[in-house]
Amino acid sequence: MEFKNVAAIVTGGASGLGEGAARALAASGCKVAILDLQKEQGRKVAEDIGGIFLECDVSSPDSAEAAINAAREAHGPCGIAVNCAGIATASKILGREGVMPLENFSKVVQVNLIGTFNILRLAAADMAQREPNADGERGVIINTASVAAYEGQIGQAAYSASKGGVVSLTLQSARELAREGIRVNTIAPGLFMTPMMAGMPDEVQESLAATLPFPKRLGKPEEFGMMVDQMVRNPILNGEVIRLDCALRMAPK
Repeated sequence: MEFKNVAAIVTGGASGLGEGAARALAASGCKVAILDLQKEQGRKVAEDIGGIFLECDVSSPDSAEAAINAAREAHGPCGIAVNCAGIATASKILGREGVMPLENFSKVVQVNLIGTFNILRLAAADMAQREPNADGERGVIINTASVAAYEGQIGQAAYSASKGGVVSLTLQSARELAREGIRVNTIAPGLFMTPMMAGMPDEVQESLAATLPFPKRLGKPEEFGMMVDQMVRNPILNGEVIRLDCALRMAPK
């Protein structure tokens, strides 16, 4: 798919992996709308890449619809949508403090899985209105899962379940949206240098990097952005989940 002047939305684009995706798309010529709840940082990144910032709670139907509508008014119908918004909270199913509160599980699923689907459905409706290219392609949707979808660690019940749902959604939605000329792929990242990771002590970062087969370092947001770029460029990459993890396989804890 072409990039130049194509309207792109990136949820969670104010920082971390989302920022890496937003910068990569802007560098390739897209008109980028960053959808996030981090207003100050989101506006800063948007200004830096020549895009716009829109405050958005991806788990809210009204908030997401308003943001998609605003992005369309500014840049035209969405052609590329990248879902990076998400939360990661650790809580054991049965820990020393008792059973996991159900709302803890629900909140993570609501943001990570339902939020992803919320944007996917609205972006797909926007893409279906675009003129197709020679292949009949109208748009590309890229979701973010995690290696935890496959090797969930102790304390990651909610996170693993939510990201496993994103993995399962990939092929199904690619098949369903094929008739509209919309491709759907997912990236399952491993250990990346996100703001949360950067806030950890150096020794913790080093110990985590030591678990990686090769290269023995944390991934960079711009490397996530490179994968987003390639998923958009390659017209036959569809319905696929790609692990971006230095060959990492997570241990139980």
